[in-house]
Amino acid sequence: MSSLVVMMAAGPAAAQQDLIAASQAGASPLYFEPAAGTPLVTPGTFYNARECTPRNGLPAFFKKAAAEEPLLVGFIGGSITQGNAGYRPQTLRYLQAMFPAVNIRALNAGVSGTGTDLGASRVREQLLQHGPDLVFVEFAVNGAYAPGMEGIVRQVKKSGADVCLIYTITGPQTKIYAAGQVPENIQGLEKVAAHYGVPSIHLGMEAAMLEQQGRLLWKGAAGDTTGHLLFSTDGVHPLTAGGNVYAAAIARGLEKMRKRAEQGTRPPATVDNRKQAEHGTPPAVAAGSGKPAKARLSQPAGGEKETLPPPLFPDNWEAAGMYAPRSIATFSGRWEQVTLPQFAPWFPVIEKAVTPGAACTFRFTGSGFGIFDVGGPEAGQITITVNGKTMQVQPPLVPGTQVYRLVEGDSLPVNRFNSYCNNRYRGQHQFFTLPEGRYTVSIRLSSQRADKAAILGPKQQEDIRQHPEKYSQGVLHLGRILVKGTPVLNGKE
Repeated sequence: MSSLVVMMAAGPAAAQQDLIAASQAGASPLYFEPAAGTPLVTPGTFYNARECTPRNGLPAFFKKAAAEEPLLVGFIGGSITQGNAGYRPQTLRYLQAMFPAVNIRALNAGVSGTGTDLGASRVREQLLQHGPDLVFVEFAVNGAYAPGMEGIVRQVKKSGADVCLIYTITGPQTKIYAAGQVPENIQGLEKVAAHYGVPSIHLGMEAAMLEQQGRLLWKGAAGDTTGHLLFSTDGVHPLTAGGNVYAAAIARGLEKMRKRAEQGTRPPATVDNRKQAEHGTPPAVAAGSGKPAKARLSQPAGGEKETLPPPLFPDNWEAAGMYAPRSIATFSGRWEQVTLPQFAPWFPVIEKAVTPGAACTFRFTGSGFGIFDVGGPEAGQITITVNGKTMQVQPPLVPGTQVYRLVEGDSLPVNRFNSYCNNRYRGQHQFFTLPEGRYTVSIRLSSQRADKAAILGPKQQEDIRQHPEKYSQGVLHLGRILVKGTPVLNGKE
């Protein structure tokens, strides 16, 4: 297999910036350590009984920590997790200070702009294959798609790791917390946490209180720190000071759970648990079978078997996965195998479609598929056929997600260029749902070109005016194929 670094061609294209040099939002290194100068947060004095719900806690993690065994901690989420100020490095440093005699390593599986649909598809490859003992899951601001979150939780628990859900917020949600309420999107994720007895931590409660007191500015100009703490400059992504507030909430939650683990107590029965004990829990029905589904067993790191309850959502994302394209697909037309070093932690090899009509075809049994690709100025459009029929893409099933519905119809191209592709390269994805069944899918590079100038809008015209040759191209940089179900791997299901 050949491998090369993509460079811009000579001649007219020589004016283009190198694809790698221009990249601004590539993959982060998987293993990480806190950088020099990472603050060591303290739990502080803030208290709200609802900030952390320990439920069954993190028993296997704390058991190994008490025995001074090596620990591996995984973080999965969106851009707040991927970034180096949001909470992740501070949390790792706190854990290392919490257990100074323990060798604690960590994994960063944050992907900017993505939610639980892609999270459920990639958690196995990017985290679970490495055998983490604890996984923090952060997806509340990126759609908070509960069926996807359930898929992540079930996969993590089946791997034997402990899991903790952490809820970041956007600026308007501070008012909800200040009023003593919980944002609606987070309420959906809390149902998943309660169903599986996993702990959860609301990271925005202290920030809401500080804002209410005039001691925190949620969104402001860089350097505007007179008389208050500046949380962010965009209303979403914390600066280091804001990330410290988030990490302090995690520190308080960890101390609460450690105390429970040291006392050896189990949490009191919740209202839902009491109702189940009184009235019984109806068995789940296996999809399409009409028969009760069997409970699945997971093997926690502590060595005790745990029975997973029936799913909350029959169509949850436990079966989601992502696959190297050549492991499940055949290719026709002109493709190039390239390496983009900035994206190598996600995609060691990328399949690049360079001429219209180039296609990849794969088969699977399940209820959906998608692509995880690299967007940029050159991104083009694709068409999709399923079982030989041309398809049209309908709006997302759930607003705020990348989960779209496919219907049979005239083949309309699916555009892989968007407003984030202005002189930058970033991981992106799109998922397409289908009724449960057996499918043969072909994804083909279209000859049609999107109106990229119109997509970028009036405020993002400088680069397209200076380098029109970049934007006139139409290519697909395919990193992974996503499947919700069972793919045909090398000819075998």
